[in-house]
Amino acid sequence: MENVSLAFDGKLDILINNVGTNIWKSTVEYTAEDYDHMMATNLESSFHMCQLAHPLLKLCGAGSIVFMSSVAGLVHLSGTSIYGATKGAMNQLTRNLACEWAKDGIRVNGVAPWYINTPLTQHVLEDKAFMEGVISRTPLKRPGEVEEVSSMVAYLCLPAASYVTGQVIAVDGGFTVYGFQQPGY
Repeated sequence: MENVSLAFDGKLDILINNVGTNIWKSTVEYTAEDYDHMMATNLESSFHMCQLAHPLLKLCGAGSIVFMSSVAGLVHLSGTSIYGATKGAMNQLTRNLACEWAKDGIRVNGVAPWYINTPLTQHVLEDKAFMEGVISRTPLKRPGEVEEVSSMVAYLCLPAASYVTGQVIAVDGGFTVYGFQQPGY
């Protein structure tokens, strides 16, 4: 086995804020502890990571931050009022930091997935009625794959995306734009 040594030069090129938790309840059932837990996990941790990373990203001169948001921050999803609020706030933080930190050479974007085939969603996607609901609201008629989300995240960190900042891109098979569709059209 070859010995590999990595040197840290005090610069950071990329920060991916990939955090999230949800407690599925109706809004009136949430406790103050539920609220505090989701706000701290989903929003505060990402906010503070950005604060800590800013000086290192600035040194790089071409840093990139990507927030892992959710379609719940763009549209209503039942049982997710606090989760949706945290992801909606994350989307606004994406736009605010993109404007504030552009002068420092830092681009800030977000990715908002819909249902993606992961171990965390497997249990709900195995429920036939639930899966039918997901498919009926998704024009591409399937949940997404991990690679489809990770490819968007990777793109946003590449020089090819050097003119993209302040955007929250839904990786959702068309879910957030579906609206009402009459049969046969």
